[in-house]
Formats: sequence, structure tokens, C-alpha cells
Amino acid sequence: MSALIVVGAQWGDEGKGKVTDFLAARADVVVRYQGGNNAGHTVVANGRELKLHLIPSGILYPGKLCLIGNGVVIDPGVLIEEIKQLTDQGINTDFLRISPRAHIILPYHQRLDLCEEEQKGSQKIGTTCRGIGPTYADKTSRAGIRISDLIDPEEFRFRLKYALEEKNRLLVNVYRTEGFDFIEVMEAYSKYAEILKPYVADVSIIINTALNEGKKILFEGAQGTLLDLDHGTYPFVTSSHPIAGEACIGAGIGPTRINRVVGIAKAYITRVGEGPFPTELMDEMGAKIRECGHEYGTTTGRPRRCGWYDSVVARYAARLNGLDFLAITKLDILSGLETVKICTSYNYKGETLEDFPASLRVLSECEPVYEEMPGWNDDISNIRNYGDLPAEARNYLERLAELSGVPIAIIGVGVQREQTVIIHDVIPA
Repeated sequence: MSALIVVGAQWGDEGKGKVTDFLAARADVVVRYQGGNNAGHTVVANGRELKLHLIPSGILYPGKLCLIGNGVVIDPGVLIEEIKQLTDQGINTDFLRISPRAHIILPYHQRLDLCEEEQKGSQKIGTTCRGIGPTYADKTSRAGIRISDLIDPEEFRFRLKYALEEKNRLLVNVYRTEGFDFIEVMEAYSKYAEILKPYVADVSIIINTALNEGKKILFEGAQGTLLDLDHGTYPFVTSSHPIAGEACIGAGIGPTRINRVVGIAKAYITRVGEGPFPTELMDEMGAKIRECGHEYGTTTGRPRRCGWYDSVVARYAARLNGLDFLAITKLDILSGLETVKICTSYNYKGETLEDFPASLRVLSECEPVYEEMPGWNDDISNIRNYGDLPAEARNYLERLAELSGVPIAIIGVGVQREQTVIIHDVIPA
């Protein structure tokens, strides 16, 4: 058996969709273990671009078993629309399975998300307002509704009635907005239940059985390490745990079954939403990287904040996730620059920080310490062998690996599936 986790090593948007899609060719099962439709994976294959929000990237390969784990929160309407879009493009979704233990997003979650964000004013988090946070909050407070409840009409009616009474009081009396009609929500979600019911199966059993049979399992997370609820730049984080450890909880397997963890990082770094960002470029260079890299959110279209590669972040991600390898994406975006920079440490009031600080106040006052290297002018998008990359590009990558403390196994030199350079085979035999 072999189990590989693909995790974001920055603030998300690192290109996990492309890497997962590339690796899925050799996997038997692909599993999404956390997050919701506040994340998006863009995959470009066979001349077409697909944007996936809930369904694992492996769905593009015929016959691959694709699983949505219990750690994911699901908007049934969004999932059904995603299934429809794939089906309309001739992609078979018959091998999709959904955990009955996954929690569902309801209309009041989305409205509460919006109300809470508006109330924060200047202290807003920058949430996508898709109801992800309130759904995880209900899960934690044991007031959530799961897929298993949704497909049981009697149970769903009982749980929805109780939940809606409570949420309507909150919406009307605290946020001074209108509530939701029980019948309307019940009818809409009952239709969703009928469509999704055939896809529901115990994901934990499926994964463990596949591992016992010697099959290859690929786990994909959403967002990135620095958006982790515990270990990210709190409170400017997501509502779940994108780090590798969550794969076990969010999919229902033991930690001893994991063989390898691969961290995905851009050759530079980006983030969306609010919060401190030490290497952020607020100048023409930042704008150039954004435009050349098409750095706009897959889900929201929001422009991403761009900066130089941060090895302090990379070392932090390596430690938290136990990274075996790095996959560096979008190296081609740096082509044509006279020089490229790498943040090696932070300067905090005269003190050198090698490790990522917990305090946001400290982080916001950190200045990046840069190492400058020669750039390269060559178009590298058609290169497939590491030795064919320009010497300057190889020197840059080797320095990234040295400073990050993790060897590089995969390099992305373009958005297409085949625009990939392999140094090490990351899928265990």
C-alpha cells in the first residue's frame, strides 16, 4: 500500500490542483480531506481549463475513485452544479463518493458569514462568505447537520426545524436581517438529497480497504499551511486544518498509514484576504508577477497579493507537515527578470528571526532579509528535463531547497499538465 498527502506550503493557491492532477495519473484513489467551496483547484489538461471546488482533481481520469471525506463541509447545491458541469463536458462522475459524516452548508450559514464579516468592519478576516466558518462552528458546537442526516428525510426535518428556529432568532434579533422559511429550505434540500444519495458511502472503509489491497491513495487538501486554524496567521486563517495531519482525521485513517508528504509552493508567494505578509511587493514588480502569473482567485476572482519566495515560511511548513519533498510551481513566471530574491530570515527590531513567529504583531513588524540571485531570460515552458533548465534557474531552485530544508521533486513550468519537470518520483512503489 502507499498513501501520499499533497499539502499547500504557503498561504494557499500554490498550484495544488495541477500537481494533484499530475500525480493522480498513477493513483487509484484521490481523496479531498478538508475545507469547502471557499477553495478552488484549477486544472488545465487536454486543451481545456477546469475549476474544481469540492470534487477531487482525480475526477478527470476515467475510472479513478474520487472521495470527499468527512472533514469537508459541503454546499449540496454547489456540489450538484459541479457534478453537472463535469457531466456536461463528458467527464464521468460515477466514481465519486461522499462521506455520510461530512457536514453540510445551509443558507443560514452563508448569511451569518456575511453578517459577521460586515460587523467586524476594519477587522474583517477576508472570508469568501460562503458559509464555511459558520458550518465548522456548528460542527464544533455539535449543532451541525451531516450528509447522513440530509439523506434521511425524517432526521433532516427534525434537525433542520431545530436549527432554523435558533438561527432565525439570531439573524432577526441580533443582525436585524430576515430569517429563512422552513418549508422552502426543506423542499430545496430534500431535492439535493435525492440527487446526492447515490454518491454517499463510508469513505473511511473505502480508503482502508484500498490500502489493504495495496492500492495507491492520493490525499489533497485545500488552502495552505499558513491558513491553518491552529498554526496559520490567526485570526486571518480558514476554519479548518489544511496541514497534513488533518488528512487522517478528515478521511478516517490512522497516521501509520501515511507514507509520504509533498508540499506545494510557488517559486514566489501569494496570499488573499487580510493579514501580515512580510515579503509582499507593493510596487510594479508585485503587479508584474500578478499579471504574468494570472494571480486571481479561482473561487472569488480576487487579486492575490504577491511577494518573493519566503524560506521562513517554507521551513515552518516543512516542520508542521513533515515534508518529504517540495513541488515548486510557476517557475516560468519568473523568467525574464534580471534578478530574483529569496527571503532568508526576518529582521525584527534588530533581531534576526529564522523561525516563523506566532504573534501577528511581531510578524507585521518583521522586515524580510533578502538574498539576491541572477535571473534568467529563457522561455522554460517547453523544458521537461531538469538539466535543460538555465543554470540560473537551477541555482535558484537549489538555493530554495537548501534554505527550505526540503529537496525539490517536481517543478511546474507552465499551467498545462504536461508542463512539468520531475526530479524525484514521489509516489512510493
